[in-house]
Amino acid sequence: MYIAITFLIAFIALLLVFWGGKVLLKGNWLFGFLRGTVGLLLLAGALLIVLVALDVYSYRNLEQEHSVGTVSFERMGDQHFMVKFADEDGISQEFELYGDQWQLDARMLKWKGVLARWGIEPAYRLDRLSGRYLTLQDERTKERSVHALGESGHGVDVWALLRDMDNRVPVVDAVYGSATFLPMQDGAVYEVRISHTGLLARPLNQQARTALNEWQ
Repeated sequence: MYIAITFLIAFIALLLVFWGGKVLLKGNWLFGFLRGTVGLLLLAGALLIVLVALDVYSYRNLEQEHSVGTVSFERMGDQHFMVKFADEDGISQEFELYGDQWQLDARMLKWKGVLARWGIEPAYRLDRLSGRYLTLQDERTKERSVHALGESGHGVDVWALLRDMDNRVPVVDAVYGSATFLPMQDGAVYEVRISHTGLLARPLNQQARTALNEWQ
């Protein structure tokens, strides 16, 4: 579905390129300033639409609840862990987290109005992995750790723009989906799943279950 949306946006961009080029090349330059300005604006609009399409393409379609990956922990020191995140495609990354608890966040695009009635499902992109200390004093004085898992690599961030506009666009909302902060424990392994309501982390081994029982 999102490939189709991307192609539709790209087609609109091509139309703008065609119209912009036609305006720039048409006639003489007696009225060149006005004609050139209009043509350049159309070309700039086409470029912007292409960048928007590329950013939207970085999101995944969310048809039903499924696993987005696993998170495992190795203690490096007091309130210091090496975290391995293996995503749903089997790609692994390692990060250092400081604190007592961890959280995984995702950006979500939730369609509404006519797009929702057409059956277009929400989209998501994993955003960041972060650590947190249990006490306010530690949060204020000790080293913090937040790692980006996905970024907008073309200079346009559709999700951030929607948030800046307070989600006033009538067809889509940009929201956060965040797993609850859970305890970090040496050897613990969690599975993270996503649904239309956000992220949910579940313990996969005894170390994770023990950490949850002690924390609760």
